[in-house]
Amino acid sequence: MRTVVWASVLGTVVEWYDFLIYGTAAALVFNKLFFPSFAPATGTLAAFGTYAVGFAARPLGGIVFGHFGDRLGRKTMLMLTMIVMGGGTFLVGCLPGFAQIGIWAPLLLILLRFVQGFGLGGEWGGAVLMVIEHAPPGRRGLYGSLVQLGFPIGVAASTGIFVPLGALSAADMLSWGWRIPFLLSLVLVAVGLFVRMRLGESPVFEQIRRAENVSPQPMLEVLRRAPRDVLIAIGMKISEVAWVYVLTVFAIVYGTTRLGLPRTLILNGIILGALLELITLPLAGALSDRFGRRPIYLGGVVFSIASAFPVFWLLETRDPAIVVVGLALVMNLTHAIGFGIGASWMPELFSTRVRYTGASLGCQISAALSGGFAPIIATALLAWAGATWPVSLYLVALGLVAAVAVVAARETNATGIDSA
Repeated sequence: MRTVVWASVLGTVVEWYDFLIYGTAAALVFNKLFFPSFAPATGTLAAFGTYAVGFAARPLGGIVFGHFGDRLGRKTMLMLTMIVMGGGTFLVGCLPGFAQIGIWAPLLLILLRFVQGFGLGGEWGGAVLMVIEHAPPGRRGLYGSLVQLGFPIGVAASTGIFVPLGALSAADMLSWGWRIPFLLSLVLVAVGLFVRMRLGESPVFEQIRRAENVSPQPMLEVLRRAPRDVLIAIGMKISEVAWVYVLTVFAIVYGTTRLGLPRTLILNGIILGALLELITLPLAGALSDRFGRRPIYLGGVVFSIASAFPVFWLLETRDPAIVVVGLALVMNLTHAIGFGIGASWMPELFSTRVRYTGASLGCQISAALSGGFAPIIATALLAWAGATWPVSLYLVALGLVAAVAVVAARETNATGIDSA
């Protein structure tokens, strides 16, 4: 079990690092490098638009890798997703800018971002399934949440690597400094592949393969037999995924351009929040094993709704301690609780025959709808109103959708992995 968890966490760290450094770079430098002919605000929106392309690709990756993961096995797909993601990330670091190749620069950036999202779309489902399908009864919430540790570690790494780069001059940062985080991905991917090669296949999947009970068309089967569960999975995630990208992407732009806060101050708050999630995630998973998925998850949704306005009040104090601690706490209350429990609850909604496809579909459609577009929507609302209150109302609305989905979902913490 330790080997399975370690390999899954390490792999997801690499995948999330690859995916998230793009968001930080989009907030800091991509508007100048790839969209320099636009006004600053328009350039930022364009950079976030390419950022959203990765999220739009995630459902497609979930469908493709989910199909073959349910037909051929979890392990092979996990290897392929890492290669796809790592290759796309490394090539982003090799791209020339608009000044060198003109319109081809943003077009190639968009293409590689799509490749990143396609790879990540298949990664999450396979990683959590490998762990919860190995986990003993009554411990799936805890073990599933441990896979999610890859996200905060990836956040801390992808954000933290830009902190020392902040010491570079603007010219050096735009010339070569921004490339370092992307090029380092090649080393991380090599390590991740080596570890994942040592994994065995999921015993639950092996059981249905030996029984020749593998679904011939997982996508069609899950849509025909479990459409309600797909919709519930989408709704459950729609709030927490928006929150984390508002905090880790939009907050950087808002804090530095509108409030005049130092870039490192926002980054430090994000890093602290990510480090605290190393505690919050497994705690939420363990509590869901003991008290049920629904009540703990619903508590996170309530925190999300309640934090929608205060989070911007905290930033507007411009007090360094309040900003850093406030960002960290809000990140844990609004994102970590649901994210930790979702790793077990979403897959538990589906049978083994279609679990990879069903869980990936719910998670990645939600990520595409609210995660990728949240920074764009928040930036557009801020530009329209000149204030953050519409952004807060947007986050409240997403929280209400999540609350309805959580109440509608069936409790699964006491059921067997194949009883869904």
